[in-house]
Amino acid sequence: MVQWLLAAALVGQLGFAQDRAQAAGAGAKLPEFEAASVRPSGPNDRELNGLRTYPGGRIIGKGVRTQYLLMVAFNVQQFQIVGGPVWTDLVTGQGFDIQAVPPADSASVHSKPAFSVDPPDDEECRMLQALLIDRYQLKYHVETREAQTYLLVRGKGKLNLQAPSDKSAYPWAGGDYKTWYGGKNIPMPKLAERLSAWLGRPVIDRTELSGSFDFEYKPGDADNDADITGFLLTAMKALGLELRAGKGSIQTIVIDHIERPSPN
Repeated sequence: MVQWLLAAALVGQLGFAQDRAQAAGAGAKLPEFEAASVRPSGPNDRELNGLRTYPGGRIIGKGVRTQYLLMVAFNVQQFQIVGGPVWTDLVTGQGFDIQAVPPADSASVHSKPAFSVDPPDDEECRMLQALLIDRYQLKYHVETREAQTYLLVRGKGKLNLQAPSDKSAYPWAGGDYKTWYGGKNIPMPKLAERLSAWLGRPVIDRTELSGSFDFEYKPGDADNDADITGFLLTAMKALGLELRAGKGSIQTIVIDHIERPSPN
């Protein structure tokens, strides 16, 4: 249940810019923050992976687990990260509080995220990579691996998606798979990203549906014992969609070395 609720809060992004990751791994010069602070979270701080972006390129994180920081910096899902010690774990690992600001001559100082939970822009992601390399002593390489995948497609039944009630709302989908699952103002590519995080494998949007949607699904009593995968397969079918299993290649970051961040 903890992993399900966490996945619903993540900014799930499938795939990453391979040239960006390989360039960083090869030692290419990355942009850096003007100032960055990384400190262990307090013993009573229960916030989990609270990374936020603000106008001017400022980034603030509370209780950020290292695996989550890797996911954000390289724009990958958890299943695309291999290796790393237990203290880096996405849920149970050690949390760190992060504050960072870009230099005045960077493009990121002009950023104006619509929501604080929006992911960092491309330049900020590169700065986070530089932070990982410098402060966490990160060393890694990139591999292409075969993986099980899903295609999100139109189903044969009625399409039970509604026009968004608020087109300015943050695109979101999630819930408790025992009782409810819903979405607000979410386009199909973003839904595929969310599903990918929950299912632990790539989900590729092939619905050819444009725009964004609201939806709601409540399982019947017969579905209450289903696992997350079974629940989501049933939920998509009820919405007039379908998840079709397949195989494909994904880019994977393999952690060769990482250390707890150096003190400020």
